[in-house]
Amino acid sequence: MKTFFANFYKNLFLNRRLFAGMGIAALLFLLAFFLPWLGIVPFIFFYTLVLLVIIDLWVLYSLKQGVESHREAPDKLSNGDENEIGIAIKSFYTFNVKAGIIDEIPYQFQKRDVWFNTTLKNQQQQLIKYSLRPTKRGEYEFGNLLVYVSSPLGLISRRYIFQQARTLPVYPSFLQMRKYELMAASNRLNEIGIKKIRRIGNSAEFEQIKNYVAGDDYRTINWKATARKGQFMVNSYIEEKSQHVYCVIDKSRVMKMPFEGLSLLDYAINASLVLSSVALYKEDKAGLITISDKKGAVIPADNRPAHLNKIMEVLYREKTRYLETNIELLYNTIRHTLKQRSLVVYFTNIESLSALKRQLPFLKQISKFHLLLVVFFENTSLKEMSEGPATDVASIYTKTIADKFVYEKKQIVKELNSHGIQSILTAPQNLTVNTINTYFKIKAAQKI
Repeated sequence: MKTFFANFYKNLFLNRRLFAGMGIAALLFLLAFFLPWLGIVPFIFFYTLVLLVIIDLWVLYSLKQGVESHREAPDKLSNGDENEIGIAIKSFYTFNVKAGIIDEIPYQFQKRDVWFNTTLKNQQQQLIKYSLRPTKRGEYEFGNLLVYVSSPLGLISRRYIFQQARTLPVYPSFLQMRKYELMAASNRLNEIGIKKIRRIGNSAEFEQIKNYVAGDDYRTINWKATARKGQFMVNSYIEEKSQHVYCVIDKSRVMKMPFEGLSLLDYAINASLVLSSVALYKEDKAGLITISDKKGAVIPADNRPAHLNKIMEVLYREKTRYLETNIELLYNTIRHTLKQRSLVVYFTNIESLSALKRQLPFLKQISKFHLLLVVFFENTSLKEMSEGPATDVASIYTKTIADKFVYEKKQIVKELNSHGIQSILTAPQNLTVNTINTYFKIKAAQKI
């Protein structure tokens, strides 16, 4: 009994309508001192209000469990994407009720306004949907669901607490990966900015000799087979498969810079996951290397069905280290890990020519044995400053410094190209599309 009354008081909340009624009652009693003709009107109003409160209490507490609610969420969340969360609620009251719902979302979102209002009829069930966008990988702890129910009188509310505590991991952007997979399977990659690359010549991988049909390239006619058969025969080629594609991710301090909530490291991780998925879809082999001052994860290239999940699990646990990249260690790791010529996509953030010169000797050595693609980031804030107007001396100075850094980024691209190293200078939001476009160009040009 003691527990019942404790829960009763703890879950009972007074609404604004009740406070408004009490204020009117107080005003009527005050006016009765100066206006005797009001007589017993204040008493009638007050006792009527008390009676309505008792009725409200009775109807709300007549059922032990008047509503039922639970959270519908995926097993894991996708970093940097809008993840849909659902709240299912059902009423068992015989009259319409108003419900206010609070979802105790993880503290990482720093949101205190996850409140939903709805009206429920008898035995009606609703599904309320909203979305959350995490910007950091790791574990996110959800709390309980709090439902505040009030009757049509609206004088008080009864709170229901539903134990829905749950921890969800936030993985690299698998929703983005699935979107690219779906677009690739339906041949609609151009809708998200992926260009259709015209293949140059034929693949070096011969498949068979077949009869010539209208539309075949006449340059593939096999004249010896034609002479033997007495009809035109052509060589048939297929796209080269099982080529090795390695994503190398720099996780040193230069990758900690934030952009729209996500760090550059997270952008690189998301792009690496999508590129690995596309490479496996193209029947190539995908591998992964992470590097900072120490050697991180090393996953040899493979194309088995479970390989992508292995890459995702490793990327989920990667964190920024706040030291410089050991580029010599990266070179040694690549030399010992990669046993054949591969496409090496190196995600990093080179801010100056002096930083490039420290890495360039080792990058040149890597490019001797493999096709190296260096992917680094535009500083979008500096670019906006350089493109903006200059109205006073301070803004002219700021714009000049910004122009210098933007120009230096372009010089880095030229310097890499002069040594035969391909590069991509991209804004973080365009990283995935630009990287996949370049991968398709390299495949089409048969450079691997």
